Amino acid sequence: MTDDLPQQFWQSIEQFNAGEFYDCHDTLEALWIEATEPEKTFYQGILQIAVALYHLGNRNWRGATILLGEGSNRLRRYPSVYGGIDVDELLNQSVALLRTLQQTEPEKIATMNLGEDEALPLPKIVRENETRE
Repeated sequence: MTDDLPQQFWQSIEQFNAGEFYDCHDTLEALWIEATEPEKTFYQGILQIAVALYHLGNRNWRGATILLGEGSNRLRRYPSVYGGIDVDELLNQSVALLRTLQQTEPEKIATMNLGEDEALPLPKIVRENETRE
């Protein structure tokens, strides 16, 4: 399955992990538009999580929480590892961030350093058999 995914997909994963969420969105959206199932929903789930993190970077708490939830729900349909990606790890990180956002005042999020604040770690996409840095 890993070999079947286009190079642009792996580029989008690199962009996601580098915090280039808008670029990741653009790269994945181009793939998503042309994709068929089951990849279409897989791409969309990752894309929505990337857009959620982009919103979070712009302090858009509502947009971030909505898209984190939607993206996570789409990815729940997939096995623990899909396309060479550790889906369970991405889901665990995304759901943990969503819970933190839901329990934190939107005004307080504006003062946090995203990805650097231990209270608000950003998800990373881990390839199968990799460990999170």
